[in-house]
Amino acid sequence: METATRVRVACVLDEDTAAAVRALRVAEDQYRYVGDTAFNLADSLRDPMSEAMAVLADDQVVGFYRLDFAPNAVAGRPMHAPSVGLRAFVIGLDQQGRGLGTQAMAACCADLRLRHPDRALLVLTVNCNNHAAISAYRKAGFVDTGELYQGGSAGPQHLMLIPLHPNS
Repeated sequence: METATRVRVACVLDEDTAAAVRALRVAEDQYRYVGDTAFNLADSLRDPMSEAMAVLADDQVVGFYRLDFAPNAVAGRPMHAPSVGLRAFVIGLDQQGRGLGTQAMAACCADLRLRHPDRALLVLTVNCNNHAAISAYRKAGFVDTGELYQGGSAGPQHLMLIPLHPNS
């Protein structure tokens, strides 16, 4: 019997974790959506309104994302409730297709509820042509608002969100 993979998230606080994040790769056609992980990590570590987060499966770094607390972090405008933006979410190519992204989103939401209880929504934009990511976000509980953000470098993006608390 195979044991379940334990997925958790953690702030990138040490060089070993940062090096593992920088080593993450995705399929060539995914880079237009997620960008370079090493750049995204460095950018988030420089920004006092961001948190660099590692996704760990059984204590191995398998992914990365950036939490953005700037008021206009997502879609260039503030949300109607206190929110946090999810940016640059990636699961490494060698770990994709195992359900780790869905588990990572659950762990991300649990982490936000614990460390940032004042935030009501987790918000993201996803390219309209990135069908795999749209499906994964829906599976994780995100709802498409029906709004399109036109400022994406790879084209229009769906605005999606997930409430962090009941009645948010």
